[in-house]
Amino acid sequence: MKIGYRRVSTIEQNLDRQEFGDVDKVFEEKLSGATAKDRPALQQMIEFAREGDEVLVWSIDRIARDLRDLQTIVQTLVDKGVTVCFMSERLTFSAAQDDPFAKLQLHLMGSFAEFERAIIRKRVAEGVAQAKLRGVYKGRPPSIDANKIRDLRQQGLGATKIAEQLKISRVSVYRALKAA
Repeated sequence: MKIGYRRVSTIEQNLDRQEFGDVDKVFEEKLSGATAKDRPALQQMIEFAREGDEVLVWSIDRIARDLRDLQTIVQTLVDKGVTVCFMSERLTFSAAQDDPFAKLQLHLMGSFAEFERAIIRKRVAEGVAQAKLRGVYKGRPPSIDANKIRDLRQQGLGATKIAEQLKISRVSVYRALKAA
């Protein structure tokens, strides 16, 4: 079975450029590739893949932005008897072929992806620091309506019920109540 995995970093981005052609199943997500454990579609794809399957990924940085994650993901799939193909880099990994040059390329490209992510984080932090100095950085706008939490509490609802109704955590409810 041919399986595709596509990822972009934000909801606004488009997956169209990561085209695989004829595949049987595609797993895709629109979120950061910082860590593998926080990506449900990736985890589902790893779980879904079986011996003899072929996983297609557009490029190495789409599956991992951390060298350890990259190595773990590829090794997990190869150990299951799955072939992993990175289309842009033209690299293929499988239990049947042990190519030291391909491994070297994987490690180098994975290192570049990790380095690029670190540079991006550094630039963002520098930009935020400069914006704070200028007084223009206000932080992320609140995503939880504290007034709604207070209203529900005044109606006699407990933290668990409020959290369920607003689809937030109880910790967030307690935090908002404490701040009020």
